[in-house]
Amino acid sequence: MDAVHRLTLKRLGVDTQQEFIVYMRSDCHICKSEGFQALTRIQVKLGHRQIIATLNVITGSLLDHTEASLSESAWQRLGATEGNEITLSHVSPIESLSQIRAKIYGEPLNDCSAQAIIRDIAAEKYSHVHVASFVTACANDNLTRDEIIALTKAMIIAGETLTWPKTPIMDKHCVGGLPGNRTTLLVVPIIAAFGLTIPKTSSRAITSPAGTADTMETLAPVQLDIPTIRRVVEKEGGCIAWGGGIALSPADDILIRVERILDLDSDGQLIASILSKKVAAGSTHVVIDIPVGPTAKVRSMATATQLQENLVAVGSAIGLSVNAVITDGSQPVGRGIGPALEARDILAVLQNRSDAPRDLRERALALAAALLELSGKVLTGSGYAAASAILDDGRAWRKFLAICEAQGGLREPQCAPYTHPIVAPYTGIIDSVDNRRLARVAKLAGAPAVPTAGVVFHAPLGHTVEKGEPLYTVHAGARGELDYALAYVASQSGIIGVRS
Repeated sequence: MDAVHRLTLKRLGVDTQQEFIVYMRSDCHICKSEGFQALTRIQVKLGHRQIIATLNVITGSLLDHTEASLSESAWQRLGATEGNEITLSHVSPIESLSQIRAKIYGEPLNDCSAQAIIRDIAAEKYSHVHVASFVTACANDNLTRDEIIALTKAMIIAGETLTWPKTPIMDKHCVGGLPGNRTTLLVVPIIAAFGLTIPKTSSRAITSPAGTADTMETLAPVQLDIPTIRRVVEKEGGCIAWGGGIALSPADDILIRVERILDLDSDGQLIASILSKKVAAGSTHVVIDIPVGPTAKVRSMATATQLQENLVAVGSAIGLSVNAVITDGSQPVGRGIGPALEARDILAVLQNRSDAPRDLRERALALAAALLELSGKVLTGSGYAAASAILDDGRAWRKFLAICEAQGGLREPQCAPYTHPIVAPYTGIIDSVDNRRLARVAKLAGAPAVPTAGVVFHAPLGHTVEKGEPLYTVHAGARGELDYALAYVASQSGIIGVRS
């Protein structure tokens, strides 16, 4: 009977990102006998490995009746080689889907239902459609604090947790939504140079032109396994690694992929995402940056205060000491918006260059000061002076170099081959900046997929510009992407407001 359910693999080279897809002819014997149709969820086995994949049917001659194919991500997960035989069968019912339906109809999550859902998401039993239904059910403030705590605990349990030989273990995070706010790459070397431990695992961009891991990757390798992270941290006191490359809160990485597609990010899942990864990384003390502004992710002080209270409360419930700091989110931080452009700002600040963005430096120092004071190793009110001294005398730069070297070596961020300035239509004063639309320009130009793409921001609030003076410059890796971004700019008005 088993032989009837086997097909030989043929590689078609289809990239579906991280979604597992299996390709079969609609008239093959397995589809006929099992009643498989397009979008059926199928269990695929190869040796001791198995995945659950979504069926896409082929009606042409790409595959023979005895052949099947897989998306590239599924191919890699199974460790398949062309010519291997795979076994295909129905998937057992996924009981936790009933818990999602219950949530949609108003039933709150509890520890058991949250753990069942997150366990199945982490095991990749859900299709992207299933995950999207859960993300949507939790959006729009549809999670109570107790539900957020349950979800956070479930996400921790579903993955590995790092432990470290000494405490405190420090960490820093930003809730996002503010272009160029890449302070982590400054805070980590300051804290590590002080002598504290800060094993920083960071995410890639979800809805922004760059995430911390994207920016760091233009300077040094970030896809580190757990033994490498341990080695780097034990040697240098800190690291800046991509969290998606290791099994720390693995369900969160799947949720983030779907949130990116939906361009949706709920506060409850944001809190669970942030704090579960902090606990999973072994952190005990965390400072969280909450930028507030009319076009930031968090737009009002009322929302920021509620988020601040929930972060502290949920942190306390899972054993984390959290200081959530509300900061100015009215305009981008630094000049670069996009991985390589942000990396150039980071290097300028670390090297104490005269052209370094002052706002990026000051923001990083304020957050580093809060983290030093939270550790209990520095008196309240003296953290800023301690952080400044470490940056000013070169200790932070030397520590950053050492961390990069331990992670695989420092490299120089590259430049985009195509640039185009967007200039002031008349002389005046900058009185508004639309963070979201400016970030969109950077994304349309290719960021973060093209590391050199993005925007260089020239016109902070209050700055006086002359007619024809650049407000920002678009950077792109290809002429088509530059034209795409410029077409969007031409269709918009007031991305940067100039008052005459």
